[in-house]
Amino acid sequence: MTDEPSELQEYRAAKDAYFRDEPESPLTQAHRRTFVGLAYYPEAPLLVFEVIPQPYEDIEVVEMATSDGEAREYERWARIGFVVDGKQQTLTVFRDLHSGASFLPFVDAGAGSETYGAGRYLDLPELEGGRVLLDFNYAYHPYCAYNAGYSCPIPPGENRLDVHIRAGERLGADAQH
Repeated sequence: MTDEPSELQEYRAAKDAYFRDEPESPLTQAHRRTFVGLAYYPEAPLLVFEVIPQPYEDIEVVEMATSDGEAREYERWARIGFVVDGKQQTLTVFRDLHSGASFLPFVDAGAGSETYGAGRYLDLPELEGGRVLLDFNYAYHPYCAYNAGYSCPIPPGENRLDVHIRAGERLGADAQH
């Protein structure tokens, strides 16, 4: 019996290869020469949730601050709830105005010490029955964590958690604090 890599392991290997090999990588060429891979938390099955978003009655377009001082517009779409360490948590899901893709920027209690200080992002795949998959194992740092030349949305105050989300990307030698 062989140990087949999990879907998450395959995703992480592909992302590491992209960062190392692709010209569009956020890493500089010099940095790519010494790059051995991103730092990740171990897979955390307890941080995977299937949730039903609760859309806002009045969906509005909001401006989200970015790392370069500009603002980007997103649709403030829905709230999602889940439980971590026995505590109820709630986050706001935004939607890209052009693609309609769900976007979840967040900051957890480990920001600045365990993860990038300005927060992480999560894309939310849609499931049947109006549910979305909230899998924090896929939480990722914005490109500006690796290269200050990028402009990255800063998670709004409503998406700050007082619990640690020890899943997904974490700080390593390649990220800035």
